[in-house]
Amino acid sequence: MAALSVRGVHKRFGPVEVLKGIDLTVENGEFAVLLGPSGCGKSTLLNVVAGLERPSAGTVEIGDRVVNDIEPKDRDIAMVFQSYALYPAMTVRRNITFGMECRGVPKQQQSEAVARVAGLLQIDGLLERKPAQLSGGQRQRVAMGRALVRDPLLFLFDEPLSNLDAKLRVDMRTEIKQLHQRIGTTIVYVTHDQIEAMTMASRIAVMDRGEIQQFDQPETVYNRPANLFVARFLGTPPMNTVPARLARDGDSLAAIIGAGQPGQAILPLPMQTAAARAYLDREVVLGIRPECISDGAKRAADIPAIRIEAEVEVSEPTGAETIVLIRIAGERLRARVAPDVKLPPGRPATFSVDTRTICLFDPQTERLIA
Repeated sequence: MAALSVRGVHKRFGPVEVLKGIDLTVENGEFAVLLGPSGCGKSTLLNVVAGLERPSAGTVEIGDRVVNDIEPKDRDIAMVFQSYALYPAMTVRRNITFGMECRGVPKQQQSEAVARVAGLLQIDGLLERKPAQLSGGQRQRVAMGRALVRDPLLFLFDEPLSNLDAKLRVDMRTEIKQLHQRIGTTIVYVTHDQIEAMTMASRIAVMDRGEIQQFDQPETVYNRPANLFVARFLGTPPMNTVPARLARDGDSLAAIIGAGQPGQAILPLPMQTAAARAYLDREVVLGIRPECISDGAKRAADIPAIRIEAEVEVSEPTGAETIVLIRIAGERLRARVAPDVKLPPGRPATFSVDTRTICLFDPQTERLIA
């Protein structure tokens, strides 16, 4: 039994269609992340699942029930909001138990639930404080505790870490992942932060303009993006995508960047599929991650790669690595090199290209070819 099944869901606000036929199935125990830019429809989809918005068309099933006409309080869900939504006049204990009081849960059961989630979230010593006396991370733990005492079938998280500073986001990210590993409850988590999605999700649904572009495991979404939107959205910096032409390379295929131009680069391709061969002597869009272009002198001996010459335009040290903007036959690409590698702008340098994870996209449909 799937924990959540969304089938053909549309949502319109007047003439504006925000969700355009969403199909999504989340299995029991999954940590599914809805990822996308602002305005893509991810929070609207979460609100439809929660019952805060009614779908214009389609069905939402939680467990084995169609819940389109069921009120949010009766959907067996718990939601954690971006804004914490704590009651300022209540203690942490009352914030956690208030919903149980409204549902008539016995006092003894309330106390046991508070003790359980307080220990789980390490807020035992905060139960008599009020929200104003807590840090941002502590408030978010209280908001999570209020959801956890319900023991729901489905947890819904709506950008819960957006209001935290960078260090707290890292800490809370780890805590939420560890929490999921301990309790095993299904989570649907909305974020625009790629790092949150990649580090926490069992599967990522990448959304754009009210549609799911790809729903797969993080490594698949990263290494084999379904289309150019996913390729260009995921990654910091994102995948390099440049025009190229497919040509024969003996009995194999090669992609030529800047074909016929001075400084053209010929990259032998590992994929020899029928789909790739159908584009022989045709234009494609070549996708390659920055980490697959590295300093030629530092290449590991066990990684098959080719060497290319490129002009260095800009070097951007980040501490752990340096991002280098290079130009090949008029096309700009980004490379990742070790922090101790010094590449002066305006000069040519040798780079090593690992072609094993190159992706090819159709220029018209923008879909992945191979």
